[in-house]
Amino acid sequence: MSESTTPTRTMVMITRHGPGGHIAELSLDRPEAMNAVSTQMALELSAACAELSAAPDVRVVVITSTSPKAFCVGADLKERNSFTDADLMEQRPVARAAYGGVLNLPMPSIAVVEGYALGGGLEIALSCDLIIAGSAAVVGLPEVSVGVIPAGGGTQLLTRRIGWSRAAGMIFTARRMPASEAAALGVVDEVLDAGTARDRGLALAAQIAANSPVGLRQAKRAMRLGSDVDLATGIEVEDGCWRATAFSGDRAEGVAAFVEKRQARWPGR
Repeated sequence: MSESTTPTRTMVMITRHGPGGHIAELSLDRPEAMNAVSTQMALELSAACAELSAAPDVRVVVITSTSPKAFCVGADLKERNSFTDADLMEQRPVARAAYGGVLNLPMPSIAVVEGYALGGGLEIALSCDLIIAGSAAVVGLPEVSVGVIPAGGGTQLLTRRIGWSRAAGMIFTARRMPASEAAALGVVDEVLDAGTARDRGLALAAQIAANSPVGLRQAKRAMRLGSDVDLATGIEVEDGCWRATAFSGDRAEGVAAFVEKRQARWPGR
């Protein structure tokens, strides 16, 4: 699998994989702090997500960590320990932009979790569409144990993913759980042998990236916009997204490739 790296940041890296570079690996790269999200890291994550969102050739984003010990342990509490109330309020929109940047990626996204994914780290993973974990992974939302709440989307995303009571049990107890238990609850989607989750994540990304980029983005849009409305409204959302695909170059190419029994050459428009 061919790849190229864009070294434009110090705490977050973007690497392109595969023919055409259609798979983008976004790597959290602050291993000395187990990828704790400082203000600077939040700014870099937000900028990286904005760059990927604007890249028409990116079909799938895979979020990984350069450290085998941790995907991300959440907010940098050492930095925050010196914050005044004003500092904390000033940082808040920066943090929201970082987590929101992941959540609002227009293409499918996969989180690859090895080691600890705690607090904001788990929220980054929850902001992705799929979560692949190594068997040694440990996840949790421990925010109430330090006097705050999961506020990188955790209270909303976890509840939507696993239901009210299961989410309440995790959030209210602030407990950590191993990957096997997280999979049983539905917090993560797959558990692989420790150290192999990244390979699985990239392989899954390649399988997804073989499909129509217009179709992928519109399917995600329909699912996201339709998930919290009544069924009738959701069907209308779906119809609008269908119309965006039905008259696209990808639809014409997909039908032609099927009839001609060949691999599609997606124009992506």
